[in-house]
Amino acid sequence: MVKFYQHAFDYDDPWQNVTLAFWLRYPNPFASHVLAVDVLDRQVDENGVLRTTRLILKKGKVPKWFPESFLKNSEAFIIEESQVDPKQKTMVTKTKNLNHVRIMQIEETQMFKQHEQNPEWTSCKAEARIVSKFGWGMTSRIEGFGQSTFIANTAKARKGMKLILQNIRERQNNMLPLFAPI
Repeated sequence: MVKFYQHAFDYDDPWQNVTLAFWLRYPNPFASHVLAVDVLDRQVDENGVLRTTRLILKKGKVPKWFPESFLKNSEAFIIEESQVDPKQKTMVTKTKNLNHVRIMQIEETQMFKQHEQNPEWTSCKAEARIVSKFGWGMTSRIEGFGQSTFIANTAKARKGMKLILQNIRERQNNMLPLFAPI
């Protein structure tokens, strides 16, 4: 069985600020589970689309009911592939975990685009697919745990993005460089 999750959300910030916040979102106090982020590849293609591949190391939680002997380390490597098209004002990101995939794999796609009715806003649509191939009568329970954890983490991620967006707005209003300490 597979669990799915879809969510749409509007940021009341322009697309260029939201996409910048996406790249600046780690570290933030709502993402303490993110341990490291590395850029593996980044290039601009012939159409002006920025393509980036990043490797993210996250620390996960294991439910108390899960057998300890099956998972010695709850850290997971996540591959993130993104495409930013500044002409169309779209950004698509795809992420999935690279390890622990038999226990549970989460594949997420996010689409950020300029809001259709208000060009000063940004629409975000997120979809996730949660799959466990663990078996032993635990597949559905593992997928349910993954789905509920994913939903909770999505809310935290939005709070983190809002914090970064607030910092960007403050720097823009005070004419401060984006990367200087506050």
